[in-house]
Amino acid sequence: MRRDGGRARVVVPLGLIFLIAIGGISGSSFARIQLAPAQSATPYVGSSAASGDAPIPVEFPRDDGAHSAFIEWWYYTGHLYTDAGDRYGFEFVVFKGERSEDIVGYASHFAITDNPRGTFIYDERIAPVDPATILTTVSGTFDHRIGDWRMWGGGGDDRLVASMPGYAIALSLTQAKSPTLHDGDGYIDYGSGEASYYYSRTRLQVTGVLAVDGVTIPVTGEAWMDHQWGNFNTFDQGGWDWYSIQLSDGSDLMLYVITSEEGAQTVVDGSFVAPDGSLTVLDGDDFVVTPTGAWTSPDTAITYPSGWTITVPGEDLTLVVAPAMPDQELDTTATTGVIYWEGEVTVAGDRGGAPLSGLGYIELTGYGDRETTGD
Repeated sequence: MRRDGGRARVVVPLGLIFLIAIGGISGSSFARIQLAPAQSATPYVGSSAASGDAPIPVEFPRDDGAHSAFIEWWYYTGHLYTDAGDRYGFEFVVFKGERSEDIVGYASHFAITDNPRGTFIYDERIAPVDPATILTTVSGTFDHRIGDWRMWGGGGDDRLVASMPGYAIALSLTQAKSPTLHDGDGYIDYGSGEASYYYSRTRLQVTGVLAVDGVTIPVTGEAWMDHQWGNFNTFDQGGWDWYSIQLSDGSDLMLYVITSEEGAQTVVDGSFVAPDGSLTVLDGDDFVVTPTGAWTSPDTAITYPSGWTITVPGEDLTLVVAPAMPDQELDTTATTGVIYWEGEVTVAGDRGGAPLSGLGYIELTGYGDRETTGD
């Protein structure tokens, strides 16, 4: 694809353009790096979600697997370090969409933030999927393949393989914390007749290799994984700001703000995860996110916030967040119908007067039709 990128999420015109466009995009293969094969066999069709339904309790490892739902995704972001100390950010996501029992498709995005070079590159793919195969992994596991891209695992023991011109990854990820059930039970009621299930593995230890221009480099690092599913398509006219932050004291922070087409906040929620994995559920009165600047894409002319301060008074937490580089915008209209900014960020701040540092990812969608200001 091109030089710089970003990502998508619940702001779905994901409505599902990729199920209509089903012949789709296939990124170029750069490096084929194979890991061990995944398990196979018995089908599992799990719960979907609608507002007003009695939530089906999320269970593990069962709900690591695929569900019969209008939209579902497995979303990985993280930070890779070489032995020389160079840092790379990565994003790898698979969206699964269903129009009916017989129409199922994948869309996938893969991006690398190359900090040593100061560049960002992404690719996207789209593919129809045989419904008989998409749910035929062992209950509690998943195995998604789009050409030579592959994402598989379960139980907090996952594998990622993806490539594009100039870059490739083959990574093993192992959870360091138990899954976090957002809103306390992993069920999000949007108050609009729609709902979803949502949990994260906020700390995954990463080992593997990164290939850069044909040179294979051993890497280690940390990653974050989101899994969300349900029968929802609520926010196709608005936007979504999503923040994931891993702090040096071992705590993790997830925040999201869903906005209307005019930019008014409609849903505000969050989770603070202590070093021991205990969860504090946050609502709109529990944190403040303030943009400190703005950046305008030279490719799309969309203006996004760029730089933020985040305060969580109940945790005595103050953070200053900066993009690793300003231009991390993805134009994925060919696969998901979304242009979005998703990028690696650096974090500095304090908690109760004790200094903190950290890394994270921020996703910004829906800014194409509204004005953004910053200092």
